[in-house]
Amino acid sequence: MHDPEIEDEAELYIEAGIRLLDAVESADLVAVKRLVEQEEPPMFFQDPESGWSALHLAAAAESSELLEYLLERGAVWNLGQWWLEASRYDSPPMQRVCAKYKAEKKVQSSEFILRALGGSADPPSAIRTDDETAAASLDTFLKSRLTFTTDAKGQDLCMVRAGDDAEVGVMMGWERPIMVETVKRICDAPPETHGPRVLNVGFGLGIIDTLFQASSAPPSLHVIIEAHPDVLAHMRKTGWYEKENVMILEGKWQDHISSDLLLSLGGFDAIYTDTFSEEYADLYAFFEHVPNLLRGPSAYFSWFNGLGATSRYTFSLIPRKVPMWLTILLCHFSDALFYDIYARLAELHLNDMGLSVSWSEVDVSEVEDDTIWSGSRKYFTLPFYRLPICAMVSPAQG
Repeated sequence: MHDPEIEDEAELYIEAGIRLLDAVESADLVAVKRLVEQEEPPMFFQDPESGWSALHLAAAAESSELLEYLLERGAVWNLGQWWLEASRYDSPPMQRVCAKYKAEKKVQSSEFILRALGGSADPPSAIRTDDETAAASLDTFLKSRLTFTTDAKGQDLCMVRAGDDAEVGVMMGWERPIMVETVKRICDAPPETHGPRVLNVGFGLGIIDTLFQASSAPPSLHVIIEAHPDVLAHMRKTGWYEKENVMILEGKWQDHISSDLLLSLGGFDAIYTDTFSEEYADLYAFFEHVPNLLRGPSAYFSWFNGLGATSRYTFSLIPRKVPMWLTILLCHFSDALFYDIYARLAELHLNDMGLSVSWSEVDVSEVEDDTIWSGSRKYFTLPFYRLPICAMVSPAQG
């Protein structure tokens, strides 16, 4: 539904953003200051065609004064990797000024945007919805019936109904390349090596657990935490309860993560989590337990990095309490914006917990083919997946 009042105001903000870019391009610091103080233009604004922001233009002018002023007034330098990042512009003044601000953490764009949406960085709440269907409510999901099927393409599906006329994939076969690469990076040991100790949270279709079992050195201990009764029934039917060295803990991960039983096992070489109907705050809560569960600096942790990888926001989906400048930002830029924000925020929090994070990309362009979704609501719309690999920071690194 269109709101003429909001869209008119948005147009005024866009016009102010264009005037800001014009003033910065002229390298007239006095004019820029006057414009910023009188009109309060959106400091994040980028030229729709070139992608350049005020920071790019200040860098092109090689004006340290403009750069410092813009950064002090909230201009953003690293919101998303699909944007041209001003901090990467090949200009010595830009590199010098942005390095200074990055080191001092005066510009933390991920936390900045999430706070503006009404959340906070610690503990984070990010963006919450009022959706009480199985797609967004864990309690509803655990009471909902799941279906395990194979589509016309031979793709395995685990689906749940989310509302009267919508289905959403709890897990789908197209995710397999992500799981293959994850297992390769966190626990593919040589055949002569004693098998790793593995913890996986969220079984779904069992893709990653099957890959763990098929690795060159199968796990010497393989713990799976699963809460949904239909998934547990599926695991019984497919023989997981009888597999050697496999321990299945029934219930939510929150029920087991600090239990005497889990902690008595002596830690894990590989930890993975891929839950459903949980938000960033839940993922953050899981992060807090990871340092106590990893066996040491040669142990690894990863998670299904899917938050923020869905369709862009529209005016009708954004709460009225959100500031207009942020509403425009959300509607104006691509899906990769929020995907990168969640990735950046996760990295910041994991670093604070003593964990390093490295990233690689997995090609998932298959998701752009509508037929791959088999009637499911799309929950990942980007052609690439950012794969996180986390490890404890050793004293020498710290």
